[in-house]
Amino acid sequence: MFWDKVSVLYDLFEMVYNGKVYQGLGKKVAKEIGQDDVVLECACGTGAISKYIAPKCKQLIATDFSKGMLKQTLKNCKKYNNVKIKHADMTKLNCRDNRFDKVVAGNVIHLLEEPYAAINELERVCKPGGKIIIPTYINASGGINRKAVFLFELAGADFKRQFDFNSYRKFFEDAGYRDARYEIVYGRMPCAVAIITKQ
Repeated sequence: MFWDKVSVLYDLFEMVYNGKVYQGLGKKVAKEIGQDDVVLECACGTGAISKYIAPKCKQLIATDFSKGMLKQTLKNCKKYNNVKIKHADMTKLNCRDNRFDKVVAGNVIHLLEEPYAAINELERVCKPGGKIIIPTYINASGGINRKAVFLFELAGADFKRQFDFNSYRKFFEDAGYRDARYEIVYGRMPCAVAIITKQ
């Protein structure tokens, strides 16, 4: 699997190419987390966001489909005893409805064949009144930075879609999330964060 192969070097690439956003995103997401929250993070990757969430919440369950990425999450979050790391498919989560106060899925929507099915799962496991937080890389010129896409696709990544801010907002509006709130982390490859409160 591509993500297993790149997992060891992924943090280094992100820090060199887009470090301001890579670090800023974790801080931005962590602002949405409360000390009593039980948080599910899907597609946690190397734990780049996880390590900012962990000190803010009661418990974090960090999941990813890539076992290589989960090994990196374990390294990045080893000092936190409130983190559980699990292998999981975010389109078929093995947990009950309305379980989590916050659900996070960072930089994965553009990689999924059926992103709306994944979002439905995130909503299913989030408590009413809880938040679903979905950051995704965007570019003001219409899609993710072409150089970055080229490098990732050359290495074997498979991008299903690309977003600018307007198309990202429309993506959620088309799914019925018209009251979503958005934050942007600016940098070489900006990241838009969609924040949905479950009704």
